[in-house]
Amino acid sequence: MTNYKVNFKDLKSRVGIDDVAYALGYRLDRKAGVGKYIELVLGDGRDKRDTIIVSNHRDKASQFFFRRDGSKGDVVTLIRENLSSFYVTGKDDWQKIAKIMARFANLPEPEYREDKEYISSNRSSQEFDKSRYEVLPLNLEKIPKIFSQRGISDETVKSLSPFISLIRDTKNENFDGYNIGFPYTDAIDSDIKGYEIRGLSGYKSKAAGTNSSSAAWVADLSGGQNYLVKSVFLTESAFDAMAFYQINKAQLNGNFVMVSLGGTFSNKQITGVLERFPNARAFDCFDNDIAGRIYGLRLMALVEDFPIKISKTENGLKVEAKNKSFEVDPERSITSQMSENISIRHKMGQWTPPKAFKDWNDCLMNKPIEISLIPNKNDRNTILAEERKSTLKI
Repeated sequence: MTNYKVNFKDLKSRVGIDDVAYALGYRLDRKAGVGKYIELVLGDGRDKRDTIIVSNHRDKASQFFFRRDGSKGDVVTLIRENLSSFYVTGKDDWQKIAKIMARFANLPEPEYREDKEYISSNRSSQEFDKSRYEVLPLNLEKIPKIFSQRGISDETVKSLSPFISLIRDTKNENFDGYNIGFPYTDAIDSDIKGYEIRGLSGYKSKAAGTNSSSAAWVADLSGGQNYLVKSVFLTESAFDAMAFYQINKAQLNGNFVMVSLGGTFSNKQITGVLERFPNARAFDCFDNDIAGRIYGLRLMALVEDFPIKISKTENGLKVEAKNKSFEVDPERSITSQMSENISIRHKMGQWTPPKAFKDWNDCLMNKPIEISLIPNKNDRNTILAEERKSTLKI
């Protein structure tokens, strides 16, 4: 690695919002027009999951984006919203972002020394301020349609309603309505540390300043009897956790807890949850994709207490642990593959979605997809080249 201080301002001049968006699967919406602003859309038709409007698309350094619900940001914001899609590790979100931006800029991966000025300016405006948000309990006589649109029943919503709120951002000048808020807490106290937010038309975000490093959405169905909890089911989103509960409720015996990491994976999130429920077994319920497999491997290493290094290869994943190096096939159970290569105590369980589905919510909605966990390198390059070529025609 090259030892240089990360300069986010310089990286932003090299990496555009459109570069990152195309890599995430967004496409240009030509029907919206092309001028000072362009619209980039993720998904099609009823499966449209996000739309961002990008300004100054020809000048990477000055690009910013916004959504019609009022959320906005720069390329760093977009990367931070989608950290789980890039399969990087780091001591914190900033180190991960630095690695991702270096890759897009075709620069060597930095030996991270933070850009303190940029980070402090962002952190100062990104401390979670609960007074900014108006929060209401769910009205169980009028359950928001967003749940039924995701296949989640009224019964499930009612069962989990103590852990769900309606939330309105009082500083959002473009959207005066309420979204669904899933409150984040940590092991230190019961104070809310932020929210995972979902809205109509696929909108997803987090409240400004949400602590995603050590806090998570925790639905404790034990009635607060932490020491009686036997199982902790970890998912990547609150909707996935709700879907998991609805599908598997009949098999969930005794006291258990469901957790959403909100699309990120921090060691402190995991250790904090397990500190709260010291007698529980952690279960990998993550997505059927590469990020999900990496999360599962990292979870195993945490609960089994051994160092692990994971890297992507053309054929899958390379794991280095307990003085051994071996390949892991993402299509197979990681528990069985790890036990074939190293000694493990099986302290972690694995309850991933059926193979035909990317995640538990897709399973609930019966939306099977043709999963390509390791896309062919030529296919990746071709797709990205076509996207960029279409943009150059503007």
